[in-house]
Amino acid sequence: MAPTSLLETSLLTVRKLNGPEFENLVAAYPEVDVPIEQSSHWLKTEESGPARRSYGLFAYYDDGILVATASLMVFTRRLRQSLVAINGPAWFVLRSPKMERRLVETMKDQARTDPDIDPLYIRLQVANPQIGVHKALEAGWYEREIVVDLTPTEDELLKSFRANARQSIRKATKAGVDVQFIEPEHRQEVFARDLYPILAETADRADFAAFESGYYERLLAQLPDLTRLAVAYHNGTAVSWLITTEYRGRAVYYFAGSSFAARGVYAPYILLWETFRVLKEAGNRSCGLTGIVSESYPQLANVTTFKRNWSKNEVDLPVTYDIPLDIRKYAVVGMYLKARREVIPRLVEGARKLKDGGIRKFKGGIADGG
Repeated sequence: MAPTSLLETSLLTVRKLNGPEFENLVAAYPEVDVPIEQSSHWLKTEESGPARRSYGLFAYYDDGILVATASLMVFTRRLRQSLVAINGPAWFVLRSPKMERRLVETMKDQARTDPDIDPLYIRLQVANPQIGVHKALEAGWYEREIVVDLTPTEDELLKSFRANARQSIRKATKAGVDVQFIEPEHRQEVFARDLYPILAETADRADFAAFESGYYERLLAQLPDLTRLAVAYHNGTAVSWLITTEYRGRAVYYFAGSSFAARGVYAPYILLWETFRVLKEAGNRSCGLTGIVSESYPQLANVTTFKRNWSKNEVDLPVTYDIPLDIRKYAVVGMYLKARREVIPRLVEGARKLKDGGIRKFKGGIADGG
C-alpha cells in the first residue's frame, strides 16, 4: 500500500490528442525521450480488432505544465481487459513519487469513469513502485538495455567497440559479406521470401516464439520513413538481417535474425556496423540495442554477450507494473494464471512420466515372461 502522504493527491488535467496534435506537442520538447511506441506513428502498425485497439493519445497537465503523455491500448483477453502503455508513459517533468502517483490516480479515474471500457488493471512503466503497484501478471517491457552513442566520429565509434567486434567486422569484410539496405517498395517481398525463414531458424535455435511474417511486413510498410531493413548477403544469399526504427533522433535495433551460416562469416557484426554508419549519417544521436539480461529476463543472457561488444553504456528502464482497479478480481485472475503457468504443466508432466513408467514396467514384464 502507498504511504499516506502519497495518497493525498489531486488529479491531473487530461487532454486527448489526435496524431498531428501529439506530434506538434512533443516537438516543443526535443530533449525529452519519447519512445516510438508512444508516438502517433506507432498506432499505424497496430491492427485494431477484438483483442487489441487504441484507446487514444493523451497529455497530462498540472496547472498548465505538461507532465506526461501516454498512448494507451485496450487489450481484451480471457477473463480480463487491460489498459496498457507500451514502453511508456513519456515524462516531461521530474518523475517524483508524488507526481507519478498523481498520474496513476488520474489514469485510474479515466478508466473507471469511461463506460466504453472496463479494464481490470492498468499496465505501465513505474519508476517509484512505493506508490502502490503490483508485479505484472505477464512479462512486460525489458528492464535494461545497451545504448550506443552515435555522436563520435566513425573512427572514434569503431575504436569504442570491443576488440572482438572490430576483429569480426574485419573477418566479415574479408569473407566478402555484402550489406544492403532494402528500399521501402521491396521490403515486404524481400522479408517474406528471404528473411522470415531466417527468423524461423533463429527462433527455433534460440527457443523463442516469433510473430507471423505479416507483423514485420506491416511494421515496414506502415512506417517506411521511420524504419530500415538491412540485409547481409554472402555469395548472393541472405544470411542475416535487422530492422531498425528512428524517431526524434534515437534509433532502435528492433528485430534481427541470422542463419547458422552467418556465424561462420561474422555477418551480424558487419551488418550492425554498417547500420550504425547509416543511422549516424541520417542524424540519429544514439541507437538502443533493446533488452539485455536482468533479474526478470535471465533468458536474454545469450544476446547480451553480443550486444556488449558495442558499448559499455547499460541503461536501466522503469519496470512494468500493474495497477489493479478491482483488487479482489485481480487476485483471483492472478492465481488462475499462475496455476496455468506452473501447476498445470507440472501435472501434465507428472502424468506423462507416470504413463511412461507404466509402459516401461509393462514392457519389462513381457521381457521377463511376466
